[in-house]
Amino acid sequence: MAAFLAVPLKKTYDVDLVKPLRNFIQNTFSSAEPDDYNNALSEFNKLRNLMINKSVDKHESALEVLYRYYDQVVSIESKLPITENQVRVQFKWRDAFDEGGFLAGKRTLAIASGLYEKICMLFNIAALQTQIGAVQNQDSDDGLKTCAKLFQQASGIFAHMKDIVLSHVQQDPTPDLNPDTLGALSALMLAQAQEAIYRKATSDRMKDAMVAKLAYQCSELYADAMKLMQLHSIKELWPKEWIPCVVMKQAAFHGLAEFYQSNVAKANKSYGEQIARLKHAQELLSAAQSRGGQTFCFRNEQGKVQREMDEAVKDNNFIYHDKVPDVKTLPIIGKAAVAKPLPVPQKFSTNFTDLFEKLVPLAVHDAMTAFENRKAQIVNMEIGRLRESTNLLNGVLTSLNLPASIEDLAGEKVPQSLTEKAQQMQEQGGASYISKLMNELPALLTRNREILDATVAEMDSEEKSDTQLREQFKEKWTRTQSAQLTKPIREEATKYSTILSTATQADAVVREKFDNHKEGIVLLSKPLTELEASLPAGSGGSSLQTSPPVKELRSLMQQVETIKAEREAIESSIKDASFDMVSSFMSALASEGLVNEESISVEELDRVYGPLREQVSDSIHRQDNLQARIQNANTDFSNARSSNQSAAAREAKLKELQAAYNMYIELKGNLEEGTKFYNDLTPLLVKLQSRVMDFCFARKTEKEELMQDVQKQIANTKSQPAPPTPTYQGGPGQSAPPAAGYGGAPPPQAAGQPQGWQAPYPQYQPPIAMPGSYNPYNPYMGYPQQPTYGQGYPQQQPPQYPGQQPPAGYGAQPPQGQYPGYPQPGYPQQGYPPPAQQWR
Repeated sequence: MAAFLAVPLKKTYDVDLVKPLRNFIQNTFSSAEPDDYNNALSEFNKLRNLMINKSVDKHESALEVLYRYYDQVVSIESKLPITENQVRVQFKWRDAFDEGGFLAGKRTLAIASGLYEKICMLFNIAALQTQIGAVQNQDSDDGLKTCAKLFQQASGIFAHMKDIVLSHVQQDPTPDLNPDTLGALSALMLAQAQEAIYRKATSDRMKDAMVAKLAYQCSELYADAMKLMQLHSIKELWPKEWIPCVVMKQAAFHGLAEFYQSNVAKANKSYGEQIARLKHAQELLSAAQSRGGQTFCFRNEQGKVQREMDEAVKDNNFIYHDKVPDVKTLPIIGKAAVAKPLPVPQKFSTNFTDLFEKLVPLAVHDAMTAFENRKAQIVNMEIGRLRESTNLLNGVLTSLNLPASIEDLAGEKVPQSLTEKAQQMQEQGGASYISKLMNELPALLTRNREILDATVAEMDSEEKSDTQLREQFKEKWTRTQSAQLTKPIREEATKYSTILSTATQADAVVREKFDNHKEGIVLLSKPLTELEASLPAGSGGSSLQTSPPVKELRSLMQQVETIKAEREAIESSIKDASFDMVSSFMSALASEGLVNEESISVEELDRVYGPLREQVSDSIHRQDNLQARIQNANTDFSNARSSNQSAAAREAKLKELQAAYNMYIELKGNLEEGTKFYNDLTPLLVKLQSRVMDFCFARKTEKEELMQDVQKQIANTKSQPAPPTPTYQGGPGQSAPPAAGYGGAPPPQAAGQPQGWQAPYPQYQPPIAMPGSYNPYNPYMGYPQQPTYGQGYPQQQPPQYPGQQPPAGYGAQPPQGQYPGYPQPGYPQQGYPPPAQQWR
């Protein structure tokens, strides 16, 4: 019997997975330490290289390597998405059937897409399954069982790919990934699986009726495969022996079905039916021999049918004399559809271990980022409410000179509360600490501004170069405009520029506040003796120590301290509130396939922060009542004090120092937050700069390649001889300018050059000398020497004569690939794609 047909493997090229994946982890997962994943990244890269090397082994151990790599690619889809604008790794795969033809080795497609890699891996898994199935020992039960299993698995994979390939591969796929191709391969593998089952049935000497049904189902499945393989879009794709083999088997298995059914008729003593079926079987096997040519290997079965027919005719003529019916009137044999396409498993490998198990899916990471933003808004709002109320309370107390006024009734010493505040200020650094922070801010601002300006300047320079070349080469400059690709980066840079402008204004406000209270802050930073000497002397008021207003104010000041202590505890609770949102988001993703971040976050935030919000509101409400009582008691106290100028001057100075202390606390917090802001902003700007540098590097490499293509195109065009000038244009012996558009941009006029050439484009520059290492066959350099699949010669324009148009599609450029994301260094192997993602 004819051997099984095996699908050839797609061939791929090496890529570097380590650097782009590591950069993405570093730039995306703020809580992850990239160095912790060095081993995982290295193993992943080795796994792909091992997959490439092991694919040539026709053994199930080689399949396990492909399984492990495919499962790993699937597992990182939600964590490390390999796309144009996220993790940019360009996978290049060759068409599986591109062997030995005129276009051999040139039908390739390169896309920066993990989905494309997954599709190509699925194809190779199925292809290797067919190759392993085809080399099984078909004389053993185990071999036939393995063969049937692998062909059914391959059929299921090809059928699955047919349904998803166009959604996974956003460009025109290579012919082997055409849905029509995949449908035909699925049908063919299912037919071969049924054939393996048929062979096992004959080996096991199953009843003739069942074997006939199995054979008839084989014929039907090969007929389906034959129809699909001969579709106009793909019929030229197959190896030359495939279609004759399939057509041959379709007829042969129909014949074998008739042969085994003839045995059933013989057992039922229907000798006429037996002869009719044997005759039909003989005709079908003869047709199979004619169709299959050298692929026909049913000669033993054909000889057996002939012998059975001769004996049946002889017996019928001499013994039974049964009437031989017309084959069209015979009962239908029936089919036993045992082979089925097997579904694609969620995990191919039985011992798979996720190398990046610690990374959460990107959907969960994005949900966590959104949750943290919601949480930060609540924290800032509630803490802001507390601090605003506290500042208001401090302002009221400062205006009333409390509690200093009731502590300094004698007017002789520094009030105890002011002494404590001065000591606290000095412990925190005093005026020198504030001055140090303020002097550091300009340098931090300048550093961030320089990084941002350099980043924008780099983009401007790249865009200017691209614009100049676009104006110079016009339609030959086919790559996407820089302005289109850098739009998201420029939006991010504009956002940072706005943030820096706002921060600059905040710095000016802080400096102004410091200047207004500098004298008081400096005084509070001095020793207690100097502070005491700076206070004006006041009149005695010892008699008021036990007065009801003073007692009331002292009680109220204690309540003030109690409220402030409570607010510190509330603020700490708000800041330290903990959430296990990763588990919640992971559970939602597992059960629903998506994360409804808003619903989950709002519910959890309300549960935790609801009681704390109530405590904030209650504290503010109690403060309102307390302030009213303080103002009333202070009015009574003021009326009880005798009015004199010295007491008023001392009270004014105490109020000034109280306000200076409050401003010190505010400025210290503002400056520390500002310093942290600038220090936190620097790595973000450095990351942006790194992305821009990678982008510009990729664009520079792309520019050099496209320049070589354009220059080679111009050089090829100039080397073409000029067509003879018709006499009606220039007359005999005269030369005329070539037709407009002939040969692209004509060369510049030079000494000894024929007259009549048009001037070159004003911006045109002669091609630069190629380096000694220049290789025109390198797919990343220069013009490809072989025509690209289905595109003609994209780098070379055909000559155009007056009144003559080039063939449709000749010289057409494929659509320019866009670059919405940020490239990684290392191009051209794994960075920004070549100028146009095309068939090479």
